[in-house]
Amino acid sequence: MALAAAALSMLAVVTGCSRADRSDASATATDQGPAGELRLGYFPNVTHASALIGLDQNLFAQRLGNTKLVPTKFNAGPEEVNALLGGSLDAGFIGSGPAISAYAQSEGEAVRLIAGATSGGAQLVVKPEINTPQDLQGKTVASPQLANTQDVALKKWIADQKLTGVSVQNIDNALTLDQFKQGAIQGAWLPEPWASRLVLEAGAKVLVDEKDLWPGGQFPTTVLVVRTQFLKEHPATVTALLQGLLDANTLAESDPAKAKTAVNNQLQQLTGKALAGPVLDRAWNSIQLTTDPLAGKFPQLSQDQVTAGVKNKAPEVAGFADLALLNTVLARAGKTPVDAAGLDKK
Repeated sequence: MALAAAALSMLAVVTGCSRADRSDASATATDQGPAGELRLGYFPNVTHASALIGLDQNLFAQRLGNTKLVPTKFNAGPEEVNALLGGSLDAGFIGSGPAISAYAQSEGEAVRLIAGATSGGAQLVVKPEINTPQDLQGKTVASPQLANTQDVALKKWIADQKLTGVSVQNIDNALTLDQFKQGAIQGAWLPEPWASRLVLEAGAKVLVDEKDLWPGGQFPTTVLVVRTQFLKEHPATVTALLQGLLDANTLAESDPAKAKTAVNNQLQQLTGKALAGPVLDRAWNSIQLTTDPLAGKFPQLSQDQVTAGVKNKAPEVAGFADLALLNTVLARAGKTPVDAAGLDKK
């Protein structure tokens, strides 16, 4: 019943505005100068380190100038999708799976991919006695939420391994730790810092590091998207947001200790508890902060939703990327532009 209610809620958000309405609004949108405010979504996860650093060090606010920054915490991608499609959020750090869903559900109208944030930082961690994929037969494994980035990755991997007896439960990350300790689940596919917490606090071990499943070890765990209308009406504000993102990543590269402290400060404020040093160090070492959204991976990510059984047809991703402002910011900073890999064209 809960899943049905969630599905109806999402449908209501999407269908509340017709495609014609969205197209008309987007087509008529023109540059209105800097926005009065920017409503920015993000998660209290290490995989959202760029957002946490930018908020803690006021890097976004400094770049935004007179534009008021309104940060909003989310715990799962589908919730953030609702906010973006409903117009209560302007931009958001979000998993690649929900980002694709937001684009597809709005028939390619409502949002655009404007930058990357994090590559890596997701693992399948299991009980110590589980040594092979086949050992998971008859076992229960958790993922954060139905159709989120890790849920798709887990179910796609299960399909690839031809495992037919694995039960997947969608459980909030914090509850997953308790469930694992109690023996109610035998594994979980999780983003950081939760994979590290299960390893260091609950005795789990890594069965699959998701980066090992991708060529070059890179895949987009977290990206930055913006409402298409906001992008067209306030390009200067979006540019300032991208400059703040680059500032956060530059700080992480030049002073990792300061960056990790910033992440932990934010996690303590958001969750009421800072991460233990070893947990933060392990989580930090498993991620790569990058403004490159790795656009070339998105067709595969879209197809993975079909393999995972989440979608019957691969969502369309052509036209999803708009990296013009990002590449302008990178050029000003003397950095190499990123490739849209054809996703900037329908």
